[in-house]
Amino acid sequence: MEIIDKALEFEQRKHTFKTTSERIESSREVKNLILALNDLYKKDKDPELMELMKRLTVIKQKIEKRLKGRP
Repeated sequence: MEIIDKALEFEQRKHTFKTTSERIESSREVKNLILALNDLYKKDKDPELMELMKRLTVIKQKIEKRLKGRP
């Protein structure tokens, strides 16, 4: 389960981004991880996969909030 390992590694990684390009890169990476996990979830219906996707989605939302900036 290489995708799950990558997702767990991404979740544990420190999310301090100095530049906008780092945020964009990270946002794309987490999006791809979520989509790949979703494909696995459709086959297995494993609740642990769903929980992992939810946690990654929260991280993704935080990154995207920082990308949009403050009003």
